[in-house]
Amino acid sequence: MRKRIITIMLILAVVLSIGAAAQLLPNARLVAQEAPPAEVQTVVQTTPLPIVTDNPYIIADIAEVASPATVFISVVWPTETVDTYRRPFSTWDPFGSFFDFWFSDPFYRQPMERTPTSAGSGFIIDESGIVLTNQHVVGNKGEGQTITVVVDAPGLEREYEAEIIGSDYSLDLAVLRIINENGDVFPTLPLGDSDAARVGEWTIAIGNPYGRDFEHTVTVGVLSAKGREISIYDSETGVPKVYRNLMQTDAAINRGNSGGPLLNIKGEVIGINTAVHAQAQGIGFAIPINVAKEVLDELITTGGVSVPWLGIWYQNIDENIARQLRLPDDKGVLIVDVIKGSPAEEAGLKPWDVIRRIGDRDVFTTDDVADEISKHKTGDQLLLTVLRSGRTLIIEVTLGNKPASLR
Repeated sequence: MRKRIITIMLILAVVLSIGAAAQLLPNARLVAQEAPPAEVQTVVQTTPLPIVTDNPYIIADIAEVASPATVFISVVWPTETVDTYRRPFSTWDPFGSFFDFWFSDPFYRQPMERTPTSAGSGFIIDESGIVLTNQHVVGNKGEGQTITVVVDAPGLEREYEAEIIGSDYSLDLAVLRIINENGDVFPTLPLGDSDAARVGEWTIAIGNPYGRDFEHTVTVGVLSAKGREISIYDSETGVPKVYRNLMQTDAAINRGNSGGPLLNIKGEVIGINTAVHAQAQGIGFAIPINVAKEVLDELITTGGVSVPWLGIWYQNIDENIARQLRLPDDKGVLIVDVIKGSPAEEAGLKPWDVIRRIGDRDVFTTDDVADEISKHKTGDQLLLTVLRSGRTLIIEVTLGNKPASLR
């Protein structure tokens, strides 16, 4: 009897378990149907992606901090006398006019005095009043110019006199020192890393286009390209000036922006605005800040930048030249001429010498020579392996400082 009761209870337990499971299964399926993955997609589609940052005023914030450290620079040059030409006769004497016109020089020279001026932008890199700008804005030390720096920082809104402590024509860089008699503490801009800058990143230009009427103008664009080379006519020398390794931006840069900062989205200076393409719109150029950082100490301490110099004119060697000179191959570069008084002349290098090796580096092109020299400093000694009339010579050369007229 007991066995029968136990059996009946087990059967009832199994039946009840199956019933309970049957009631739970539909609910489980219903829950699965009510939680489709579409909800995740909806969340992704309705979440806005920030363009630059969650702060919509990031550029305004950067401009607010950077503008006080951006200055307006005006330069007054010594008065000079220029010749103008005009007709000598007056309008009230018709007979005098007749005879002067036919029997004398119809124009005569009349000296006239003028005072040249120039203007641009710059930015403060040291709180004592050290300003970085373009050389073509302020010229060189000792040229008699008067430089005025206009600061528009809170509590320092005034004009200061400044002096050039260093400049370099080839790099178009100049460093000024504000004559800070009151010991004012100036706002500064941090220097970034132009090598790390990426094409397509945001750029911000601040400057004074067309003078103080438009001072502290802020323009925004992107870094359009790196490593650009342009040529600009230099009215002083009468020959084009070549700028190499420039940063290109479409942030508007106009006359008067020269010397101002080109900033990244972190508010760091990555370039020095220097030129605009005259025949295009939205194409401006800046000197990479790393170029300035490499020579900044030298500009401040010595007043200039030394450029290592060998003092030769040379060219690549092709098969035709190698055959004419009876060279074993076309390796090396051919010295066409040696500049008088240069390190090359002092070392004994001669035209028609073939430089085949500099130190431990084999030379194949003129670019190899230029690259190897650029790695050294003025005063460094180099060992050149030279082929002369079938003989191999080892010549030691002490690099000099390249004259400004040849840079």
